[in-house]
Amino acid sequence: MMPLMEALSSRRPREAALTEALLRIVAERGLDQVSVREVAAEADVSIGTVQHYFPTKDAMLAGAFTEVVARIRGRLTSVELGPDIRENLSAVFAQLLPLDAKRVAEARIQVAFAARAAHAPELAAIQRAVQRDVYAALAEAFTLASRGQLGAAQALLSAQVAMATVDGLALHAVSAPGLLPPRRLKAALELLLDALVPR
Repeated sequence: MMPLMEALSSRRPREAALTEALLRIVAERGLDQVSVREVAAEADVSIGTVQHYFPTKDAMLAGAFTEVVARIRGRLTSVELGPDIRENLSAVFAQLLPLDAKRVAEARIQVAFAARAAHAPELAAIQRAVQRDVYAALAEAFTLASRGQLGAAQALLSAQVAMATVDGLALHAVSAPGLLPPRRLKAALELLLDALVPR
């Protein structure tokens, strides 16, 4: 079976295979279907093997969520940026929207983990750290796009509004397939950018 996303970051091969199995389960069947037994079956290993690498379900989920974050960061840092801030923001946000099969699977995983983070302190800590990093990078981009006209608080708010909108679009696209096909997602992204970074 083809990996959902880019190759796993530098981790032990067995642990990486278990994480990949867990992510397939989440993308295809949902987070509620994740168990040590299901991951073992999906990875074609013993339950003991899974427990060796991930002693608890929470540890398994935190490891998988950390991997998803690393993949997204890797993809975002590989976006080639040019002199046009609006085009840069568009390229970055497009990486976060479910515009192809790989990103649909990734969005399903993100939605599942974000919902779980509301009640799981370890996942919530990862989510907060990621959001802080993303907000800071986007706030800087909005400050540059405004040629210094936005104060720090307004730039941060613009970043938060942009991410909330992109996350909401992704949530709607994967929770109600067909309602927001890729062309509509792209149009919505342009509308967002028109509001936040006028031409």
